[in-house]
Amino acid sequence: MNLSVKDAAVLLSVSEKTIYRWLKQNILPTIKIQGSYRFNRAELLEWATSRRLGVSADAFSEPESEAQPLPTLYEALEAGGIFYRIEGQTRDEALADAVSHLRLPEDVDRQYLSQVLLAREQLASTAIGEGIAIPHPRSPGLLSIVRPTVTLCFLEQAIDYHALDGQAVNILLIILSPNLRSHLHLLSRLGFVLQSPAFRAVLQDQDSRERIFGALASAEEKISQTHPAGDKMSL
Repeated sequence: MNLSVKDAAVLLSVSEKTIYRWLKQNILPTIKIQGSYRFNRAELLEWATSRRLGVSADAFSEPESEAQPLPTLYEALEAGGIFYRIEGQTRDEALADAVSHLRLPEDVDRQYLSQVLLAREQLASTAIGEGIAIPHPRSPGLLSIVRPTVTLCFLEQAIDYHALDGQAVNILLIILSPNLRSHLHLLSRLGFVLQSPAFRAVLQDQDSRERIFGALASAEEKISQTHPAGDKMSL
């Protein structure tokens, strides 16, 4: 969890010089402790995945989770569900109401989950532009869940989410995973299907569940066509 610059360079398969260059550009997630940079492994891999860097597959290896099958986005969304008219006039209020709707095991503390999601937003906004945000815990595996889920929430009103494009957010895609492997898998597939104009259109229109699942199935089918190896897509 507490990686040095050298560790980060090995994890991302780049030179330490490149790590320092990214730090100078202020684009790499990090904290500074007593003058030294420290990195969170999950955040680094998420950062690399979102930028489609060629990270070695070994970097995502988690022996304890290798035997667990990875879900499709369709399966994850079926498990997480779609909810309309989520209320809240601020980011914090909207996240709290979204969490109250999540399909969670009884032993999951919803207030704690809200705090975890907000803590992640305080590091950097999960808004990705065009009114969409992908909230998730900073470190997957913090919650006692066994099944990866994606929950789609449509907000009653668009809110300021500190998005880089300045656009207010009215769509949340909340990812909850029991481990880093499944989290990055779902994040990567989301990044792919959100490139589909048809899928983005049904989201922007806040269309019916049937049409959303239909558009998702079509968009996700293209992953298999484009990447015959299926889940082994290049990150």
